[in-house]
Amino acid sequence: MRLFAEVGGLISYGVDQIDNFRRAATYVDRILKGEKPSELPVQAPVKFELVINLKTAKTLGPTIPPVLLATADEVIE
Repeated sequence: MRLFAEVGGLISYGVDQIDNFRRAATYVDRILKGEKPSELPVQAPVKFELVINLKTAKTLGPTIPPVLLATADEVIE
């Protein structure tokens, strides 16, 4: 959950909440159009995000590998 890195955590890796909300909207639409909720398939999260807080890293002292920084969805400086 990106919030942890935003409020001072070092690294956060988890489900992209915005993507989950978008996908939930399609479920609501299908239900409002008459489909039974019990007949809708269960979906697992498909999009994850990695957020690194460099400000916290500088305070704590660990070196974040460049490869990890390059793969991060967001780097907080």
